[in-house]
Amino acid sequence: MDAIIFCGGRGTRLSEKTKDLPKPLVEIGENPIVWHIMKTFEKHGHKKFILTLGYKGDLLKQWFLNYKYNQSFEIDYLDPKEPKSICDWKVLLKDTGLDSGTACRLKQVKEDIKSNQFIATYGDGLADIDLNALIEHHNKMKREKGIIVTISAFRHLSKFGVVNCTEDLICNFEEKPQTNDWINMGFFVCEKEIFDYIDDDPSSMLVKDIFPKLAEKGKLAVYKHNSFFQPMDTFKDYVELNKIWNEKQAKWKTWNN
Repeated sequence: MDAIIFCGGRGTRLSEKTKDLPKPLVEIGENPIVWHIMKTFEKHGHKKFILTLGYKGDLLKQWFLNYKYNQSFEIDYLDPKEPKSICDWKVLLKDTGLDSGTACRLKQVKEDIKSNQFIATYGDGLADIDLNALIEHHNKMKREKGIIVTISAFRHLSKFGVVNCTEDLICNFEEKPQTNDWINMGFFVCEKEIFDYIDDDPSSMLVKDIFPKLAEKGKLAVYKHNSFFQPMDTFKDYVELNKIWNEKQAKWKTWNN
């Protein structure tokens, strides 16, 4: 199954890093966040990637061109050879416009998607999600409800501590409890019929413009994920994700090497 990763946004809320880099290249540990995402896909058997490029896309191209050199290797100058590949990925890096919306970026890779279904995500979120369980749920909902897209959802933590009280007395205080609201995690499975709902508007966004249309027609399903999810939206998120990684507590690391 083809895997699309949206890598074109400007990442303005993480300007401390994205002034010089596209957000997917901001590192967690020794590798960029997009590498962590791709390792998650690889763990579930998905190794054909389409990256939609925009802001500073040339830097993403350079990183992937140099990726196989990010290892120790020996040069025999009498018989020079390229170092062996360190993965068996197939990666298409496609320019889709500096300020295109996500739906517009997706439409531009329509002809590059060879599988009847495809899975997609954004280049800035990490989870220990079982992608194959997500696909199985999508197929079940397709058979039973005729849906076209299944998005993943997660119950996030409140940004604030919650005070529980009766009249003028505080009963207890909860530090950033889990809310009852489900948020879009950004991992989703699509049928190619989604392109019937995408017009030629260059600013068209999947979440704002396309998914509501599908929801109105009963064509949008949800897969609820109850374990770990963390986007890298701000510098605080960047620091926290690196702390988790360095302390070897990264729940999203489901691969072995």
